[in-house]
Amino acid sequence: MSIQLGMIGGGMMGEALISRLVIQGIYAAERILVSDPQAERRKFLSDRYGVQTTSQNLEVAQAEVLLLAVKPQVFDRVVAELTGDETPSLSLILSILAGTPLEKLERAFPGKAVIRAMPNTPATVGAGITAIAPGLLAQPHHLEQATRIFGAVGEVVEVAESYMDAITGLSGSGPGYVALIIEALADGGVAVGLPRAIATKLAIQTVKGSAQLLQDTGIHPAQLKDQVTSPGGTTIAGIAQLERAGVRSALIEAVRAAYTRSQELGKS
Repeated sequence: MSIQLGMIGGGMMGEALISRLVIQGIYAAERILVSDPQAERRKFLSDRYGVQTTSQNLEVAQAEVLLLAVKPQVFDRVVAELTGDETPSLSLILSILAGTPLEKLERAFPGKAVIRAMPNTPATVGAGITAIAPGLLAQPHHLEQATRIFGAVGEVVEVAESYMDAITGLSGSGPGYVALIIEALADGGVAVGLPRAIATKLAIQTVKGSAQLLQDTGIHPAQLKDQVTSPGGTTIAGIAQLERAGVRSALIEAVRAAYTRSQELGKS
């Protein structure tokens, strides 16, 4: 039986994709082959999801679609193990490597259609968003394949590659910023006397509910802020303190710093 999807790297994001692709029936488990250097990880993925596993990256490249899910720092080593002449069935390369440009990917896989993607960690619960940027040889059916694969873990948006480093800084790294905000909100609750468990639950649901409200209504975030900010009330007192502390500016600079780092990774 031929392998339809090959995946190099069986980490968190790779597992998220595997689980959803199998559960939703997009790929049969036995038609997925995953390579990972750790024997324990290979056994876990095989036992839990029923996929095939290997330690040999070249075996994975015999698939119809190859998904690269490794750290950008090991990209050159991984590519050195793959030879184009030995991958005749390979028709599409998908890469989720941060900061690795299409030009470098296409140079590594000459004659192959390449699509660069940036998912984020909420993909592990099916609530992610993935930006995809097509390479020069990518055709509409390749984009449909990519959308189908990444759509299994959340929403998909097609963008020009020039936006990818900015997207990495915002949505790719964004879950880390949100987690920090939630932790800080919970700490604030504890500081004013709430039990830790209750404070954490309140903080998580407040962020989740606010995001859901913005998504469902389509209102601007500033409008929601105004709706909950009454004259001389508690919310405006809190917002004034956030402005004094420079929280808005800090978040902007966090995105800028992550964007710059993504650019640096692409040059290494």
